[in-house]
Amino acid sequence: MNTWVDLPSAVRDAVEGHVGPISIAEPVTNGIHHDFAAVLHPATSRPVFVKGVHGINRRMRMLRREATTNLLAPGIAPQVLFTVDVDDWLLVGFDYVHGRSADLSPGSPDLPRVADVVRRIGALPAPGLRSIRARWDGVDWWAKLAADAPGLVARWDVRAMSELASKAPELGDGDRLVHSDLHDDQILLGPDGAVHVIDWGFPGAGAAWVDPAYLVLRLVEAGHKPDDAEDWARHELPAFAEANDETVTAFAVYLAGMWTHWAVANDGPGKRHRARLARDYASWRLEAAPTGTGR
Repeated sequence: MNTWVDLPSAVRDAVEGHVGPISIAEPVTNGIHHDFAAVLHPATSRPVFVKGVHGINRRMRMLRREATTNLLAPGIAPQVLFTVDVDDWLLVGFDYVHGRSADLSPGSPDLPRVADVVRRIGALPAPGLRSIRARWDGVDWWAKLAADAPGLVARWDVRAMSELASKAPELGDGDRLVHSDLHDDQILLGPDGAVHVIDWGFPGAGAAWVDPAYLVLRLVEAGHKPDDAEDWARHELPAFAEANDETVTAFAVYLAGMWTHWAVANDGPGKRHRARLARDYASWRLEAAPTGTGR
């Protein structure tokens, strides 16, 4: 990860052309999709969060999407202040928002604020964004797993999983704004009551139930039992309540296949953890959902 002084002087000059001379640069070390991230403190103006990538690649496309998508969620996504394109670097400056990561654990007082912001996102249109249906369609992740990592799917009926997962793209179709990567670190709760959602690198247009379904997995990760997580989502998030049993199961199976193959293709502890989480939830859904309360 590059620091402020590591950046080419032309890049630093371009940033300072927007905000003025930088007196302090605080590195931000979390995150994997960028080459530079810092809270910059200009000498004469308020702090700004700046994220940057080097090279024309997928991460640069993601950052460009984030810079434009943030305009679709005013008051939720941090405001974009500037973009800088210099020497194969793309830097985007965001309004620096004060806040802490949401606590998604059972009984957390943060959960009502989390529910409110997820409802607000699901009410927004998504003009110009690629559809969730198009993103999810065309790849049989379970068949790829059977070919690339047969040991991981030995206890699964791969053909049945492929059939279930194939329903997810159509069921996820819609015209609402979808963040598609909601988790605790993406939801920042400010001391003034404001709630912001950050890191809009994977946005899409889809059904309003999609983000709540992603959030259910993160609730399970935070310690909720799967049935409790779903019951909470049905009560607090009307779009999830409207998704029938087939829809949620198809999503769970699709995500388990996709996240597991991502972990196989690009191994790492975070990806392995997320893949296990998705497989465990899909397994629970296949076994418990047909007889669960309200399903």
